[in-house]
Amino acid sequence: MLSAGAANNTSVSIKHPVFTQATMQPISFCVQRLGIACWLTWAASAAVAQTAAVPPSLTTPASAPAAASQAGTPRIGTFKQVQGDAWVGTDAARRAAQPGAGVGLADRLSTGPQGAATLTLKDGTVLTMGPDSVMDLRQFQFDGTTQQGNFVLDLLRGSVRVVTGLLAKVNPELFKVQTPTSVVGVRGTDFIVETQDAR
Repeated sequence: MLSAGAANNTSVSIKHPVFTQATMQPISFCVQRLGIACWLTWAASAAVAQTAAVPPSLTTPASAPAAASQAGTPRIGTFKQVQGDAWVGTDAARRAAQPGAGVGLADRLSTGPQGAATLTLKDGTVLTMGPDSVMDLRQFQFDGTTQQGNFVLDLLRGSVRVVTGLLAKVNPELFKVQTPTSVVGVRGTDFIVETQDAR
């Protein structure tokens, strides 16, 4: 499914996490008792049963802000689902993530111990952050006509599931997930990267 350069506390695996507002209790139990692997595994079975049953209005409110996260910052994606605590930005500028809100280039995204968030980028790439995670969207360029571009995500802590879009299909060598100890090069369509390290 993929080729990864992994080292130390970084791991890569094939799973399928997703969540809705009705799933907080199982998420909390898994994270507290059995760890992130349980949460990711449990979420896979929840996805099949719940995706079709949740109307779009519950995941993307019409009143949600549509602008990118900061004025003048190019919008490269959109939050689709947010569970528990999730934020955009750092320190005093940090604000709560909301379904429908835009994500800008170089934004720092983070989740709390019981939080999770899913966002979709302009090329169709879907990123799902697990609990207690921090990541930076360092690079993203995409030409919708030629489908050319590049993507670099810095996973500073926690876990992220990546379902690749057009960029990874056309230029897989330019689609990378970096951790404090490794660089994951994509050769597949669906994978998870986890790390316990922090910069």
